Amino acid sequence: QVHLVESGGGLVQPGGSLRLSCAASGSIFGIITMGWYRQAPGKQRELGATITNGGLTNYADSVKGRFTISKDNAKSTVYLQMNSLKPEDTAVYYCYLNFGWGASVYRYWGQGTQVTVSS
Repeated sequence: QVHLVESGGGLVQPGGSLRLSCAASGSIFGIITMGWYRQAPGKQRELGATITNGGLTNYADSVKGRFTISKDNAKSTVYLQMNSLKPEDTAVYYCYLNFGWGASVYRYWGQGTQVTVSS
């Protein structure tokens, strides 16, 4: 059974920084994509940033230049460094894992961690 554990959320002032971590455990194989989607109150869940085991990254336009996603394949862990935070970044951030190959592809979600940017 695959399990995701998130950490690093909290309350920060505008312009501040946070670093999120997500660690995966269990049997993970094939092409692996990990990252975060976020959901603000009253809105749909949307892409934040993702990275593959090959190092390819994908960022939402709203976070480009401010957020950096990185990985440690040996630890099955991804990190999201969030700088220059804005109030509109306030959301629950859900760790995302997609892996497998061919017809055997699996998707998992973390429990979510709250990020609040406010004065």
